[in-house]
Amino acid sequence: MSTVSLTLDEIFELAKKTLLANGCDDETASILSDLIRNAERDGSVSHGLFRLPAYVTGLKGGKINGKGKPEVKKISPSVIKVEGNNCLAPVVLNKGLPELAKAAKENGVAVLAINNSHHMAAMWPETEKLAEEGLVAFACTSYKPAVAPAGAIKPLFGTNPISFAWPRPGKTPVVYDMATASMAMGEVQVAKREGHKVPLGTGLTKDGKETTDPGEIADGGVLLPFGGYKGSAIAMMVELMAGALVGDNFSFETAAKDNNDGGPPSGGEFILAINPDKTSGTNWQKHAEEFFEKMKSMGEVRLPGERRHKNRMDTGPRNINAELVNKIKSLS
Repeated sequence: MSTVSLTLDEIFELAKKTLLANGCDDETASILSDLIRNAERDGSVSHGLFRLPAYVTGLKGGKINGKGKPEVKKISPSVIKVEGNNCLAPVVLNKGLPELAKAAKENGVAVLAINNSHHMAAMWPETEKLAEEGLVAFACTSYKPAVAPAGAIKPLFGTNPISFAWPRPGKTPVVYDMATASMAMGEVQVAKREGHKVPLGTGLTKDGKETTDPGEIADGGVLLPFGGYKGSAIAMMVELMAGALVGDNFSFETAAKDNNDGGPPSGGEFILAINPDKTSGTNWQKHAEEFFEKMKSMGEVRLPGERRHKNRMDTGPRNINAELVNKIKSLS
């Protein structure tokens, strides 16, 4: 696989130029390009430039509003609702997260319910941002069916990621972001592109047979939830929380309304923020740090998010798939 070396600024500029050429206003293009650059910087390559062609597809088809502005509504002191107006999720989060943080700090707990937004980025940026404000955060979103419930061979759930972040004032937060599928479809697609096998249990062929070939899963096959029935139950929880609870679609309803152009569909997101100063008092940070120290003393244990934060310290260029860069350049 041939690669080209791009600085972080060049990654940002390439993304921004492409988005501006395909119907985004400056604010939307800047917010999304920042997110794409940060994903590449942190080693989250399946959510960086890799996603840009699909964003462009959704913009070109008119499904995504690259100039739209989300509307923030305060339903109660601790419930914030954002009508996404078919904006890209990072733009919606840019408006909604400060309101959520403010409400959680005041009330101890607050919820952000997002509707009609196009989410295809990683989900750690939103929970990490809240943790940097000293809040404990949880987020989840559904997608289009790609994952079979335990016991089935046809998809019903999206890859349905969940993200959790714990604040560590003065240090980088503990953050995880994981698909409830055995593997995110983006990772399966990267494995297919690069010719790697995937572990057994990742998914099934279109005939319902187990396979280690990512191509058989990505092209007409189906992903499986992680951990069998346990992962299946968590994926179901995400459907309910990012669908019925926020007043948006389940994955199968999202698919029925989507034009299948390859761009991210419109859907909902649920975010919860908790102020530990209110629920615990003043000792929570010291108490949690003692726990993390104990955890790390038990062997080769890495706290979630550590690798990403380590990658972040390296501000040098990144090696990007050359074919992908050429494809992106052709889009503008």
